[in-house]
Amino acid sequence: MSDPRWVDPAPPSWGASASPSSGTRALRLIVELAQTVLIAGLLFVGVNLVTARIRVEGNSMEPSLHDAEFVVVNRLAYRWSEPSRGDIVVFRFPLDLQRRFIKRIIGLPGDTIRVEAGQVYVNGQLMEEPYIAAQPRYTGQWEVGEQEVFVLGDNRNNSSDSQNWGMLPVEDILGKAILVYWPPSELGLIPRYEFAVAAQG
Repeated sequence: MSDPRWVDPAPPSWGASASPSSGTRALRLIVELAQTVLIAGLLFVGVNLVTARIRVEGNSMEPSLHDAEFVVVNRLAYRWSEPSRGDIVVFRFPLDLQRRFIKRIIGLPGDTIRVEAGQVYVNGQLMEEPYIAAQPRYTGQWEVGEQEVFVLGDNRNNSSDSQNWGMLPVEDILGKAILVYWPPSELGLIPRYEFAVAAQG
């Protein structure tokens, strides 16, 4: 008869488990790290497919945007919709496609743009523009063709834009500027202005 005070230890198969080896722990850590890197990479690629980050160069968009600010650009803004008057867009400069410009859309396909006595008219209607630095000192009239837009810098008298080099092909638009994210003091959404202007004809 066995001594009742003695109890045989339970074999491992009954539920007791040995501590994982250092090799197992290292493998688990590597797998978790790889998963984290993969998820971060997918997020990075996804964000870059949808948006771009652009540095504003120069003061042609003063006072709306300032030199050296960084803005977020929505690459998909015009995938399912058309550009609108008042949108600030980033585009390939038609005379040098390696360069990137940022301007505001003033005229759409079929519009007639006239600048006279410091005022901008679209299809004969005066545009109210609270965002410009100063009234333009130039004059002229332009017809916007199909698949084109007319763009101007908000700093009208210090901007290379459609009044200098003509219309911007829609296909050269890279996206719509939506947010200033640097410097932190300027962080915020870019204001959107609505313009109700009747089309020609």
